[in-house]
Amino acid sequence: MSIPHAASGELIDVRPLGSDLRQTSSSTLVRADHLEVFRLVLAAGKAAHEHKAPGAITIQCLEGAVELEAHGRTQILRAGSMVYLSDAEPHAIKALEDSSLLVTMLLRRA
Repeated sequence: MSIPHAASGELIDVRPLGSDLRQTSSSTLVRADHLEVFRLVLAAGKAAHEHKAPGAITIQCLEGAVELEAHGRTQILRAGSMVYLSDAEPHAIKALEDSSLLVTMLLRRA
């Protein structure tokens, strides 16, 4: 069974999850040939260890706070902040609080 993704022109709710955050799983919102958008949900203390995206990405913190390691430094993303990472930039994320992030990836698919 395929997972439904938003169709072109369909509204997507990306508001903070609030009290539902702990019961919500990460999910892909948009999947197209060269674009993927997903909501990453991390409970406090959970991490996405160092990895590389297949293309350029933006990470927008919708709620909570996460520690981002990239470009040889550590920064804190809080609700309302966003970062851009160039193609295949190694990065890691650790949730300092229960958090949800909106991640947009520009993909280079053949």
